[in-house]
Amino acid sequence: MAGAIASRMSFSSLKRKQPKTFTVRVVTMDAEMEFSCEVKWKGKDLFDLVCRTLGLRETWFFGLQYTIKDTVAWLKMDKKVLDHDVPTEEPVTFHFLAKFYPENAEEELVQEITQHLFFLQVKKQILDEKIYCPPEASVLLASYAVQAKYGDYDPNVHKRGFLAQEELLPKRVINLYQMTPEMWEERITAWYAEHRGRARDEAEIEYLKIAQDLEMYGVNYFAIKNKKGTELLLGVDALGLHIYDPDNRLTPKISFPWNEIRNISYSDKEFTIKPLDKKIDVFKFNSSKLRVNKLILQLCIGNHDLFMRRRKADSLEVQQMKAQAREEKARKQMERQRLAREKQMREEAERTRDELERRLMQLKEEATMANEALMRSEETADLLAEKAQITEEEAKLLAQKAAEAEQEMQRIKATAIRTEEEKRLMEQKVLEAEMLALKMAEESERRAKEADQLKQDLQEARESERRAKQKLLEITSKSSYTSVNSSTTALPADLPSFNLISESLSFDFKDTDMKRLSMEIEKEKVEYMEKSKHLQEQLNELKTEIEALKLKERETVLDILHNENTSRGNSKHNTIKKPQAQGRRPICI
Repeated sequence: MAGAIASRMSFSSLKRKQPKTFTVRVVTMDAEMEFSCEVKWKGKDLFDLVCRTLGLRETWFFGLQYTIKDTVAWLKMDKKVLDHDVPTEEPVTFHFLAKFYPENAEEELVQEITQHLFFLQVKKQILDEKIYCPPEASVLLASYAVQAKYGDYDPNVHKRGFLAQEELLPKRVINLYQMTPEMWEERITAWYAEHRGRARDEAEIEYLKIAQDLEMYGVNYFAIKNKKGTELLLGVDALGLHIYDPDNRLTPKISFPWNEIRNISYSDKEFTIKPLDKKIDVFKFNSSKLRVNKLILQLCIGNHDLFMRRRKADSLEVQQMKAQAREEKARKQMERQRLAREKQMREEAERTRDELERRLMQLKEEATMANEALMRSEETADLLAEKAQITEEEAKLLAQKAAEAEQEMQRIKATAIRTEEEKRLMEQKVLEAEMLALKMAEESERRAKEADQLKQDLQEARESERRAKQKLLEITSKSSYTSVNSSTTALPADLPSFNLISESLSFDFKDTDMKRLSMEIEKEKVEYMEKSKHLQEQLNELKTEIEALKLKERETVLDILHNENTSRGNSKHNTIKKPQAQGRRPICI
């Protein structure tokens, strides 16, 4: 009895010690994960668990997003997860997304996983038209997205229609032109073919380098009102705060770079921006909800911290990450070069093998033809021998008849003829017999000559047969030598298993290799500057090419605004400098 009570007490105490948990589902751009979280966990505990699971070290760009009452919110690191206004039903869902954007993706995004997550998120925003992208740039970005997914273009593999099921262009761009899917695919593939040799991470970073120059890239928009009640839009991004007309999200009316802002604060629904220059008026605006003001302040603090961080020396952690990334990039580049050399050698071996096979087939055909010629020569020789034998027999028969005629003539001469008439008749017969004997002799001589000629032809035929046999023997010996060579020359499908080649392709990470790699990187930088100019020319060429197919009535407001900015020479970077050039004027919106 006492033992049973003790066991129940120990079980109940064990049950009390077990922490209470709840289920969380975290959705990234390409995966879903579920975690069992303790009730006492704070936002940082869950966030760190997700980052460790993903292998992500550049955590400062990301956050866990959720939606409450049609408003976007981010999980706070120092607050318990369940203390947020999250749904009570399990699993509690969060979206792991980029919260802050880099100014320069190529320099700031170090890890490949970071680049990949940014690439997927920015690509989705462009396709969902949350970021405006002009048509010609959409085609170029689509070509890099195809390179990242499919690798190098191969016309034997990537045949017409291979992009039919891919979502690569915003629907706005597709509807703006009288172009079939095949026409769009043709233009995307033309650029895709030029990206040969780029790995997935290189194609994705090229995508981001182009996308970061789009006006709406990395901007969070919020509906606000100024003191007069005029409806405006507030944009928060990596460069500062921007005020827009509701109908124009591309060009800000005025901008506040982070280095020109002294203080940002809010009281209830009123938000205040104090410029660093005290002679410039304070800018105040109102938002619809207190929760929106909290979100704006949260984004402002985070973006400002990153803005200042970029302008300082990298921390030890970032320096280590960049060093590891450079080493990994060098290793991958050398690996790609090794694979490229192996591929080239394999292709050369295959070409050599094909040539040897072709030569072997040619030799086999020549041997077959020689064998057939030999058979024909043997048949001809047999026929000539048979004909010569027949002719020789005929000559013998004629000679025998001539001898018989001669004997008959001698017998007739020896016979005594008593009467003159008989003598005349006999003389006449003798004359006829002589003429017949002469004819027989001539025919015998002719037959003998014909037999000699046939014997000569037979000798020539046998000599031709001997030469054909000799040629066949030479071809046969040559074929066997070629087959031996081809068996030793043709490389197997798996090159590294061949000792000689695998030894010749082994490399060590030596200083000379690294110096050579550095020189190649510098050379690539110069080539990149030239390619940028070439790229702009290609974009203008494509724009001109498809301009004739544009349906003007389907142009959106953003299309018109973008065209106006382009004609004026305005871009994302020179518009933000305009307020700085205005000097100490008071703000008036």
